[in-house]
Amino acid sequence: MPTDEELACRCLRSEPDATRELIARFEADVFAVSLKMLRHRHDAEDVAQEVFLRVFRSLKTWDSTRPLKPWVLSITVNRCRTWLGKRAKLPEPTEFLSDVPARPPDAPANELTAALRGVIDALRAEYREVFLLYHEQALPYDEIAVAVGRPVGTVKTWLHRARQQVLSELQRLGHVPPPEPPTPPATR
Repeated sequence: MPTDEELACRCLRSEPDATRELIARFEADVFAVSLKMLRHRHDAEDVAQEVFLRVFRSLKTWDSTRPLKPWVLSITVNRCRTWLGKRAKLPEPTEFLSDVPARPPDAPANELTAALRGVIDALRAEYREVFLLYHEQALPYDEIAVAVGRPVGTVKTWLHRARQQVLSELQRLGHVPPPEPPTPPATR
């Protein structure tokens, strides 16, 4: 398997196999981040296509001393932010609501999973981004920092705050027991 730098060089030389290989290498991550941020499959598919167009258009500006994945994911995060901004200004298309398939009746309803999704969705956008990149994509702090365009310290702070909010809300909803009060030290 070629390194990121070798693959990028081959793409810049317009080798068709390299283009397909780069897309194959990152498409699952790009789509997963897009889907988590946008919460709509068709929007995520559209954004993923835009991401790869931008990747190939901007590949010559990529710093080859850095890993390619965080750079690609930073483009993904930025495209999702732009998409969300545009989507917020549009009216909700009600005629398509009947096209959304209902959940199969035999699908297990997991209250904790549903509650967790709701809590994560309710986080501030910045917190949700770093939370998902860390916990869903298993990216290290430095790669998340590149992806969201913030210092590592900020990423750690946002992730800590996101975790605290998730835990606090799950406790409030009764899905996680509250912390036990500290026991006083034994007297002798």
